[in-house]
Amino acid sequence: MAMPTTVSGGPSYSPASTPGPMPGQTDEPGTPAPRRPRRGFGLIGPRRQGHELPPEQFDALALPIGDDGVMIGVGARDQPAVLGLHRPTPFNVVLVGGLWTAQVIGLRAVATGARVTVETGRQQMWASLAQAANGGYQSMTLHDVGRVPPQGPSIGSPVLVIRDAGMRPPRGRVSSAPWQSVLTLLPYMSPVAPRLMENADLVGVQRVSPEEAVQVGRIMGLPSMDVESLSTLPDGVTLWCDRQTRLYVATHPTDVESGLLGGARRMD
Repeated sequence: MAMPTTVSGGPSYSPASTPGPMPGQTDEPGTPAPRRPRRGFGLIGPRRQGHELPPEQFDALALPIGDDGVMIGVGARDQPAVLGLHRPTPFNVVLVGGLWTAQVIGLRAVATGARVTVETGRQQMWASLAQAANGGYQSMTLHDVGRVPPQGPSIGSPVLVIRDAGMRPPRGRVSSAPWQSVLTLLPYMSPVAPRLMENADLVGVQRVSPEEAVQVGRIMGLPSMDVESLSTLPDGVTLWCDRQTRLYVATHPTDVESGLLGGARRMD
């Protein structure tokens, strides 16, 4: 998630002692000689003082930037929330929520230059989105459940696999790997949800029933206040959490996304 990052100032730079005469320069005042090029380095530039910043001004360099990834919305204080999907290590995400949010994440992943592979038993729900996302390229491909071929991810061509395989998704042929993240979509809590959530690096939960909220809270170690909120979350709001941190994120569609997918909704 994007958090403000402070750019710390390094040690102060002090210019070197006053240099002697440059090559081709006379010691007589008022009679400069033309500067000669240094072999392989070009002309010697002018001498200027180093750029210094007193410690009390360091906070002025704070920048609202986070890890590279997919902008999934804004947090409670309107700070950008970035989901770091493109990693040199395997990364598994479980989203207990609606198809709309998974599709927005997929579309925005394509916008970052990633390839998106969708494993789904309802290709008709993804067809128009894939057609719009491709734009002449195979940026988003659709595959039947259990039929995803090897993707060949790399640092220059990261992959996001979205598994939209129902309440009991079978074990996938393609798993997470360096530069290949997997997002498993579960419409509701199911018998396999606890196992998937316990093994996930990140879990997103949208509005669920009070009974399901209690189950989520037990698995993820959520405080009672968060457990109670899960059954009242508005459409488009997701609680993203792991065992240490949690963040509520509101996903607002762009005009293009609204045209393709409609407004935010929990139910499909």
